[in-house]
Amino acid sequence: MTTSPTTTNHPTHQLPTEPARLAVLLSGGGRTMLNLLDEINAGRLDAEIVLVIASRECPGAARARERGIPVEIIPGRIAAQTLQQRLESSRIAWGVLAGYLQLVDVPPAYAGRMVNIHPALLPRHGGPGMFGNRVHRAVLDAGETETGCTVHLVDAEYDQGKTLLQRRCPVLPGDTPDTLAARVFEQECLAYPEALRALLREHPAAPTGDTP
Repeated sequence: MTTSPTTTNHPTHQLPTEPARLAVLLSGGGRTMLNLLDEINAGRLDAEIVLVIASRECPGAARARERGIPVEIIPGRIAAQTLQQRLESSRIAWGVLAGYLQLVDVPPAYAGRMVNIHPALLPRHGGPGMFGNRVHRAVLDAGETETGCTVHLVDAEYDQGKTLLQRRCPVLPGDTPDTLAARVFEQECLAYPEALRALLREHPAAPTGDTP
């Protein structure tokens, strides 16, 4: 079962738009970024990743550089004004969190234009400190029979923004955090591109600073 963004009617005579310019924020291996790049390269996502912001040197930053994507390492929590300047200077339309472990101060110009994916069915098993296998361990400890992932807008609190889409999968007898993580990631690889496609249909790439 999935939930998708509310759609609105648009004129049928819209002019073609350039691919949406994305900034990916990450702190780890970059698997989610690579999945989005695969979707873009296959023509299934009308976007381009033009900037990666990493909270530390990490494999994800290295993988972005290997693909010719500019990378900025900005440790710690980024002030909203600083983040807005970085995004506007690269003409970013959407900020996409992909395993980013810092709380984001969403710049006013990007309210409603920053997205995250969480490896559980929010509102359960989210919040500060809930990332990676900590989430999957919490799901197992709670005796859940179902888990999945949630794509949501980013606001001022961890994992509290509006839910855009969820995908579900079973928790199986004998699961470990690692086996559960692998099953959830399969759903993440489907959910994030699906949610982004819906957002881009509803809110075509807008001039920097515009809000939906």
